[in-house]
Amino acid sequence: MTTDPPALRRADWEPSLARRHLTRPEQAADQLATLAASLAPGKRLGTKDDLRTSCGVSVGTFNEALRIVQARGLITVRSGPGGGLFASRQSPMVRLGNSMLSLGDDAASVAEAVRLRNALDPLLIEDAIEHASAHDVAALRAKLDQMKVAATAADSTTFIQTNWDLHARIAEISPSAILRSLYLNLLEIIDSHLLAVQPVDEQPLPDYMESRYQLHADLVDAIADHDSQALQIIKEHNTSAADLSSLSDARSAHVSQ
Repeated sequence: MTTDPPALRRADWEPSLARRHLTRPEQAADQLATLAASLAPGKRLGTKDDLRTSCGVSVGTFNEALRIVQARGLITVRSGPGGGLFASRQSPMVRLGNSMLSLGDDAASVAEAVRLRNALDPLLIEDAIEHASAHDVAALRAKLDQMKVAATAADSTTFIQTNWDLHARIAEISPSAILRSLYLNLLEIIDSHLLAVQPVDEQPLPDYMESRYQLHADLVDAIADHDSQALQIIKEHNTSAADLSSLSDARSAHVSQ
C-alpha cells in the first residue's frame, strides 16, 4: 500500500469534539498540541520530564502521546544541551489533513464528503487507466473476490468495507500524492460513519449487492484493459446507486457504493 504522509492518518487526527472518547495518550497529545499551538514555530515547550509531569501520565503513555503529536507535525524533539520539545511549523499537506479530518460528524458533512469523493473518481480512473500495472490489476481482482464472497453471503457490513478497500486500492495507482491523499481522507471520513449498505427501491439486498459487485467487476476489467470505457462505468457507478439520505445512530446510511 502507498504510504501517505503520517499526518494524514485518521488515527492521529480524531476531532477534539470526541475528547471524552480519547485514550490517555490521546488526551496527553491534545495537551501537547494545545501548548504547541500557543507558541511560535521553533519555540521550546520544555523538557520531556517537565511536560510528562504537566500531563500527569506515565513514561509509556507520554511517549505514545509524543509519537502522536510528532506524526501530526506539531512538535519536534531535539537532544543535547538546550534540547527538549519544540513547536513545529505545519506543512501545507499536514494542514490539509487536519482540516479534512476535523470535519463535523453530522450527516451534512458526510454527504459533502461523498459528493467530493464522487467528483474525484474520474481523475483517479484516468490515472488508473494509464498507470495500472499487472500487480495493481491483480490486487484489484483480489479485492473483487472479497466483495463477491460478501455479496454471496449477503453480508452488507463486509461488502461495504471491501468496497471501500477496492476504491482505496484504485486510488493508490495514481502517481499524484495530493489526489491520493484527498481521496483517501474523504473515504476515511465516509467509512467512519457508514458501516452498512442499503438496497434501492425495495430491491432485495442480495440482488442489489450482486449488481453493485458486477459494476465494480466491469470497472476493474476496463482498467485492466486500459480502456476509457472505465470512465463511463464510474459515471454509472456514481449515478445509479442510492443517495446518502440519512445518518442513523447505528452509523449506517444509504450511500453510493
